[in-house]
Amino acid sequence: MKYRLFGRTGWEISEIGYGMWGLAGWTGSDKEEVLRALERYVERGGNFFDTAWAYGDGVSEEILGQLLKNHPDKKLYAATKIPPKNRKWPSKPDYSLDDVFPADYIVEYTEKSLKNLGVETIDLQQFHVWEDSWADRDDWQEAITKLTQQGKVQAWGISVNRWEPDNSLNTLRTGLIDAVQVIYNIFDQNPEDNLFPLCRELNLGVIARVPFDEGTLTGTFTKETTFPENDWRSTYFVPENLNASVDHADALRPHIPAGMTMPEMALRFILSNPDVHTTIPGMRQLRNVEANTAVSDGTGLAPEVLQELKNHRWDRTPTEWSQ
Repeated sequence: MKYRLFGRTGWEISEIGYGMWGLAGWTGSDKEEVLRALERYVERGGNFFDTAWAYGDGVSEEILGQLLKNHPDKKLYAATKIPPKNRKWPSKPDYSLDDVFPADYIVEYTEKSLKNLGVETIDLQQFHVWEDSWADRDDWQEAITKLTQQGKVQAWGISVNRWEPDNSLNTLRTGLIDAVQVIYNIFDQNPEDNLFPLCRELNLGVIARVPFDEGTLTGTFTKETTFPENDWRSTYFVPENLNASVDHADALRPHIPAGMTMPEMALRFILSNPDVHTTIPGMRQLRNVEANTAVSDGTGLAPEVLQELKNHRWDRTPTEWSQ
């Protein structure tokens, strides 16, 4: 496993992180298999975990807490998120900060996460949604400053709304945010325009989420793919999205290097960008851990492949189904 310096935090984190959303909102998860996968990830040198209170109403945090307890001799970094009080993802421009992240609520859910994780300090506490119009509000700034001073949080981050990488820039300039989590993959290259340069300038940590475009970049979807009603993807991959996603994935197939799979190419595309410090694929099975961590070998994609993949940028804007 290779490691990268996580911005100004000084943390050396594994460039393949562990996305823990798979314990909630997705069908096909087996808890025992997930636990084995988590242990294997640690054995392989992984040390960065991204969870959230909303992943099972604290269950994912509790599972991570047990993992941390099982490895007291290792420094494993726990990143979690405060859910929006109105329980709506993503945020929308007309939402009030008072309805989404009031100061007392920020404190309340940080305390909940501390308890679930079984730690005295959260390494990275993130806002699960965000609106840049809230940047100058004193209430959230004072709340996170106090929690930091109390030693309850080491670093703060923003998880940027889907397809809105610029909806964070003024907030990052406040100097109170240490890291940003954003969708970045072969299709979603928008963060390269404005977000990544600012993160470089401010020396902020960058977490690339959704490396496989919610599964499209695994190359396994067809236009006939369906999901159970209780799987969130059943409302995300509406025909308009599924059909276009499959077409875009199929267009990539001729450019997959010999001996490589589409998921491997997707991860190597992300890790070829030095602005990214870690990417957090969901890994619910041992085989996913083995395959994804194997990509962390210091070998990026060839320049000519990267150049070709630049042509597959797919600029999208939020819709009612994009969540």
